[in-house]
Amino acid sequence: MACLLRAFWAVSAAVLLSALWGTVAGDRLLVVPQDGSHWLSMKDIVVRLSEKGHEIVVVAPEINLLLTESKYYTRKIYPVPYDQEELEGRYRSFGRNHFSERWLLNAAQVEYRNNMIVINMYFLTCQSLLRDAATLSFLREAKFDALFTDPALPCGVILAEYLGLPSVYLFRGFPCSLENTFTRTPSPTSYVPRYYTAFSDRMTFPQRVANFLTRILENILLDLLYTKYEDLARDILKIEVDLPALYRKADIWLMRYDFVFEFPRPVMPNMVFIGGTNCKKVGVLSQENSTYKNASGNHCLFVFAL
Repeated sequence: MACLLRAFWAVSAAVLLSALWGTVAGDRLLVVPQDGSHWLSMKDIVVRLSEKGHEIVVVAPEINLLLTESKYYTRKIYPVPYDQEELEGRYRSFGRNHFSERWLLNAAQVEYRNNMIVINMYFLTCQSLLRDAATLSFLREAKFDALFTDPALPCGVILAEYLGLPSVYLFRGFPCSLENTFTRTPSPTSYVPRYYTAFSDRMTFPQRVANFLTRILENILLDLLYTKYEDLARDILKIEVDLPALYRKADIWLMRYDFVFEFPRPVMPNMVFIGGTNCKKVGVLSQENSTYKNASGNHCLFVFAL
């Protein structure tokens, strides 16, 4: 069984690479990104696909942080009900609170309140896109071959269903273990530590109990975050919607990590691990830094600010 699973992974990865990176024919790709740091990772892949001859359209709100124009893709913008000052203010507040002190029993509550600072704005963004008749008409008529999105929030997931497109997700993870819950991936609390706990895969009995209780909090948090997206999906799809079922329609999950730093856990066959793909190639030190390093002997410490 293990051999069959490894073979299936290999075939899945091969099909994915052939479809995305091949140069036989240029396909039309619709990209529905998340603004901020999420876009930095996705942009590298978009640029590479463009260089391979694919035609790419990036759907972006007219007010954004990093979703700028580029020669590598066509940007299709749509209006949103907030201005640049509000956008940047919410991100600053989110960044400050992200590193605030927290403890196990209130971690989920603190995380929820902080995430809602930007998630409420993201919902308005998604609502604006899915209710913009001109943009939706353009996307329907464009006849895309596939949709590429970050599924941390489900706007791209809903849009893929609306347009009837196969979808590829680029994902790092989410505090609520979205990728496990929505895809029905087994996630035993006996050895898969929850996001807020800082436990390892080897837990004592009290830690396992705490891990189990945290899992319950995760499910509550998921409901609070995503229920209103189900209502939005019903409005555009005109059917009853089960959001996890939409997530399970993804053809490929590209997971931006691997098990070098992650604890072992079950995964689904359509999850392909691409940790490190955004790392830059190692270069040589500048003459100034090289001189400094050589003069310091074995006691040299470099600090890099990103």
